[in-house]
Amino acid sequence: MEDSIPIHDDFIKLGQALKLSGMVGSGVEAKIVITDGEVKVNDEVEVRRGRKLYPDDTFEFDGNLVKVVKRDDP
Repeated sequence: MEDSIPIHDDFIKLGQALKLSGMVGSGVEAKIVITDGEVKVNDEVEVRRGRKLYPDDTFEFDGNLVKVVKRDDP
Protein backbone atom coordinates (compact mmCIF):
# COMPACT_ATOMS: atom_id res chain seq x y z
CA MET A 1 0.00 0.00 0.00
CA GLU A 2 1.29 3.46 -0.91
CA ASP A 3 0.39 6.62 0.96
CA SER A 4 1.25 10.14 -0.10
CA ILE A 5 2.25 13.40 1.53
CA PRO A 6 1.56 16.72 -0.18
CA ILE A 7 4.24 19.42 -0.10
CA HIS A 8 3.92 23.16 -0.75
CA ASP A 9 7.56 23.80 -1.64
CA ASP A 10 9.73 22.33 -4.37
CA PHE A 11 11.18 19.71 -1.99
CA ILE A 12 11.06 18.35 1.55
CA LYS A 13 13.96 16.91 3.51
CA LEU A 14 13.83 13.22 4.36
CA GLY A 15 13.76 13.72 8.14
CA GLN A 16 10.87 16.17 7.82
CA ALA A 17 9.00 13.81 5.50
CA LEU A 18 9.30 10.95 7.99
CA LYS A 19 7.84 13.16 10.73
CA LEU A 20 5.08 14.56 8.50
CA SER A 21 4.02 11.06 7.46
CA GLY A 22 3.83 9.95 11.09
CA MET A 23 6.40 7.20 10.64
CA VAL A 24 8.55 8.68 13.41
CA GLY A 25 7.69 10.86 16.36
CA SER A 26 10.65 13.22 16.40
CA GLY A 27 13.64 14.52 14.50
CA VAL A 28 15.93 12.53 16.78
CA GLU A 29 14.11 9.32 15.93
CA ALA A 30 14.25 10.20 12.22
CA LYS A 31 18.01 10.75 12.45
CA ILE A 32 18.51 7.37 14.14
CA VAL A 33 16.51 5.29 11.66
CA ILE A 34 18.05 7.09 8.68
CA THR A 35 21.67 6.81 9.84
CA ASP A 36 21.06 3.15 10.74
CA GLY A 37 20.18 2.50 7.08
CA GLU A 38 16.54 1.60 7.78
CA VAL A 39 15.06 4.05 5.24
CA LYS A 40 14.93 3.70 1.47
CA VAL A 41 14.43 6.51 -1.03
CA ASN A 42 13.36 5.43 -4.51
CA ASP A 43 14.22 1.81 -3.58
CA GLU A 44 17.77 2.63 -2.45
CA VAL A 45 19.02 2.82 1.16
CA GLU A 46 19.55 6.45 2.18
CA VAL A 47 21.62 7.53 5.19
CA ARG A 48 21.44 11.33 4.76
CA ARG A 49 18.74 12.99 6.88
CA GLY A 50 18.93 16.12 4.72
CA ARG A 51 18.28 14.26 1.46
CA LYS A 52 15.89 16.38 -0.59
CA LEU A 53 12.74 14.65 -1.78
CA TYR A 54 10.88 16.03 -4.77
CA PRO A 55 7.39 15.27 -6.10
CA ASP A 56 7.15 11.67 -7.36
CA ASP A 57 9.99 10.50 -5.08
CA THR A 58 9.10 7.67 -2.72
CA PHE A 59 10.48 6.72 0.68
CA GLU A 60 10.01 3.58 2.71
CA PHE A 61 10.43 2.72 6.37
CA ASP A 62 9.22 -0.25 8.39
CA GLY A 63 7.26 -1.66 5.45
CA ASN A 64 5.41 1.60 4.76
CA LEU A 65 5.82 3.28 1.37
CA VAL A 66 5.03 6.98 0.90
CA LYS A 67 5.05 9.07 -2.25
CA VAL A 68 5.80 12.80 -2.24
CA VAL A 69 3.26 14.81 -4.22
CA LYS A 70 3.00 18.51 -5.05
CA ARG A 71 0.09 20.14 -3.29
CA ASP A 72 -2.22 22.05 -5.60
CA ASP A 73 -3.09 25.32 -3.95
CA PRO A 74 -6.50 26.74 -4.93
